Amino acid sequence: MENFNLEEKHSLEKVYEQYKDNRDVISLFSGAMGLDIGLGKAGLNIVIGQDFEQACIETMKANGHKVLGGDIREINPKTLLELTGLHVGEPFMICGGPPCQPFSTAGKRLGINDPRGSLFMDFIRMIDYIRPRFFVMENVKGIVSAPLKHVPAAEREKDDLEQRLGTVLDVILSEFKKLGYKTVYGVLDAVNYGVPQFRERFVLIGSRDSEDIFLPMPTHFQIHQNPDYRWKTVGDVIKDLEDAPGEYTPLSGDRKKYLHMVPEGGNWKDLPQEIIPVAMGGAYESGGGKVGFYRRLSYAQPSPTITTSPAQKATMLCHPKQDRPLSLKEYARIQQFPDDWEFTGTISAKYRQIGNAVPVGLAEAIGRAIISTANRTSTIATKRFRGTGVHNRIKNAMELGGSSYGD
Repeated sequence: MENFNLEEKHSLEKVYEQYKDNRDVISLFSGAMGLDIGLGKAGLNIVIGQDFEQACIETMKANGHKVLGGDIREINPKTLLELTGLHVGEPFMICGGPPCQPFSTAGKRLGINDPRGSLFMDFIRMIDYIRPRFFVMENVKGIVSAPLKHVPAAEREKDDLEQRLGTVLDVILSEFKKLGYKTVYGVLDAVNYGVPQFRERFVLIGSRDSEDIFLPMPTHFQIHQNPDYRWKTVGDVIKDLEDAPGEYTPLSGDRKKYLHMVPEGGNWKDLPQEIIPVAMGGAYESGGGKVGFYRRLSYAQPSPTITTSPAQKATMLCHPKQDRPLSLKEYARIQQFPDDWEFTGTISAKYRQIGNAVPVGLAEAIGRAIISTANRTSTIATKRFRGTGVHNRIKNAMELGGSSYGD
């Protein structure tokens, strides 16, 4: 609010105070709504979703949600407010995950130079106009170190973002700082929040009013005396579906034959040595760990990160006992979608929607952290603090297990 004069600042503060009890959320880049379901479970109200992909739009509609479809670059934020009946400064939160492909740790990582990467500026544009109390932006962890593509000085415009050399994250944080939002960010692993899956995601939380925001503390651990607080496993969520897995993409004859030789929890390395070159084909001589080839999950462990296609040779996610990829229903269970959640489109479109989603448990933890900030209930104030060293070690262990913080 440093850009406003004193009179304008006081006027805005009155507006914000008027809406302090609001819990309405505007969702952007909503996909299949994994993030939104989790925020809803935490106690927030998703008033509208937005996406470009038609299958995602139809999925949201099929589950009873109001949707604004179309390219966000062509959407006026005023339109969003008109559709929701909300006013500037009224929404509790704007949430979303701008397309993450440019920031993946694989590939060229063009960052904001990729047209998809620049969509985060439209996310910022919406926040600049609507002025929600909080925002949540999630992305792949590669965004933390994704570099800006170097552009020769002679080719840069005076105010070009790329004049600020550094990382994509540097630019994002700079833009939110200009808007007056306090931010905290880090990489969270969903397995530490009751999700039966190792899945690291970058999470950035912002506060318009400089409230004491924080990343959610882990709630589940690899070792714990209470089974309710241990990591959840694949068996916990899909074992009951063995006899009725539902729809899935079958493997071709050869792939199914080789998968049959892989034990639970194994992959291509567990095939008989004389068979590996034939089973792997051209990939046999390539570099990398190739862990996704003929990968069979274990009931006793959390799942690897769910991909958008479990039947592809390099990204297989196959059933612990049966010779097939995970089914759509099993995929949805691992991502913690409700059993009655309806996905629309082709089978590949459904896998893609589920695979791209934020796990519901992680989203719920984020929502609860923000609500506790808003309600000022996140911290227990004490006059004396005994056993400081012990408690600090526990706190540090929790933070290392689930998050890292930024300014």
